[in-house]
Amino acid sequence: MPLTNKYIQQRIEKAEFLKQAGINPYANNSQRNTSIEKYLNVNADIANTESQRDENRSYIVSGRIKLLRIMGKASFVKIEDESGILQIYVARDNLPEGFYNTIFKKNIEVGDIIEVGGYPFVTGKGELSLHASNLKLLTKAIAPLPEKFHGVTDKEIRYRKRYLDLIMNAEVRKTFQTRSKVISLTRRFFEDKGFLEVETPMMHPIAGGANAKPFVTHHNALSTDRYLRIAPELYLKRLIVGGFEAVFEINRNFRNEGMDATHNPEFTSIEFYWAYKTYKDLIEITKEYFAYLFEHLNLPSLLPYGELSVNFENFQEIPLIESLTTIGGVPAEVAQDAEKIYAYLKEKAINVKPNLNLGQLQGELFDEFVEEKLIDPTFITEYPVEISPLARRSDENPDITERFELFIAGREIANAFSELNDPVDQLGRFEGQMSAKDAGDDEAHEMDKDFVEALSYGMAPTAGQGIGIDRLVMLLTNEHSIRDVLLFPAMKPQNEDEQSQKEE
Repeated sequence: MPLTNKYIQQRIEKAEFLKQAGINPYANNSQRNTSIEKYLNVNADIANTESQRDENRSYIVSGRIKLLRIMGKASFVKIEDESGILQIYVARDNLPEGFYNTIFKKNIEVGDIIEVGGYPFVTGKGELSLHASNLKLLTKAIAPLPEKFHGVTDKEIRYRKRYLDLIMNAEVRKTFQTRSKVISLTRRFFEDKGFLEVETPMMHPIAGGANAKPFVTHHNALSTDRYLRIAPELYLKRLIVGGFEAVFEINRNFRNEGMDATHNPEFTSIEFYWAYKTYKDLIEITKEYFAYLFEHLNLPSLLPYGELSVNFENFQEIPLIESLTTIGGVPAEVAQDAEKIYAYLKEKAINVKPNLNLGQLQGELFDEFVEEKLIDPTFITEYPVEISPLARRSDENPDITERFELFIAGREIANAFSELNDPVDQLGRFEGQMSAKDAGDDEAHEMDKDFVEALSYGMAPTAGQGIGIDRLVMLLTNEHSIRDVLLFPAMKPQNEDEQSQKEE
């Protein structure tokens, strides 16, 4: 909203009037001594007293004005801080002479941030409030709060102007408070398990650790291109080679790909690597992790998610190929034959790239016919080698890997495997990925010779896992777009005309 807007100009004039009256509209000397939540909790007993007030108690609270009911000699104001909302009773005769009529009634408005001192009392309608004995303006808001931000409104505006969304919607703030708790609890869980938190580079000479298209930047001092991290995996495994036995990183990753309800180009995950363990051990620690989160977030084991009900006491395991038939309904003779899979997908009017190998086609079948049906937590195991370039082959069947992905409510939440530590096999996998890249797969994994060299010094048998924090928070807060759990999601650029139309 431009500063030339007439409503903003009116507020700017009021701010100037206050300055001329000797009142700083942007004061920096707050004396607040309690939060609204603490005030309400501490004074709840006032309702049980005979007078329903206690003038011997004194408090100073601060917050943004969310409601203002101006009357003749007295007014009611509702202010909000991070912890809650409080009603303030402002009477003319309790304030300095002239302040109520000249300053308060004419120059203080909804959106302003004020500080109020006074004592607790209960109104005739039974609401615990604060009887003001003094009031001070802390911050003059020159942009008026838009009424349309009440309730469910234009989400695009909410995402572009998250500060307004947070001002007007306490539930949104709760979502992000939960997100912060999830990250804090995640860190505590793994530290308590003996894992060491580490930091690895966010600019890589090679885009590695996942099959994804990277963002490219340029390092001027080194005169070379760098890739924003698509995953920290290869650096974390280098640390296992170096002798650390349990490491984790809560990391930001960047993938230059499409955007939808579960994908943002910048996202957060945790990756952890555990020496002398297998992917089976990771299944168990993942169950413990969820139990830990649910206990500390006080969540029910039967968790609602939209119209679904997810039972977190019903973790299941099923091999990928088996899931194609038992869950996806794909005929068994089709699931193991590339030509038959192509014909089956064509029959179902599903287009896929030509020249995909059997493992890639089985992955396509899974995406189309199985994934969205996995409601209760399900570990899909035994992925084909062709779509698992960093996972260890199974000793029993070299065509599959010791890998799982965890799906909940029809979405992937985690990816894990027993790590490939055979440098010769790893080199061959990278070479296969390079062939795929030459054939047009721009998400195929790059060759990383330094990582192969690191493996050549010997990496202990290790299991590693990544968990998507954003999707996890979506699940725990019953949000259905990743943008609702990112404070500042990626948005398409908007020109000034479009922005003005949205605001009108």
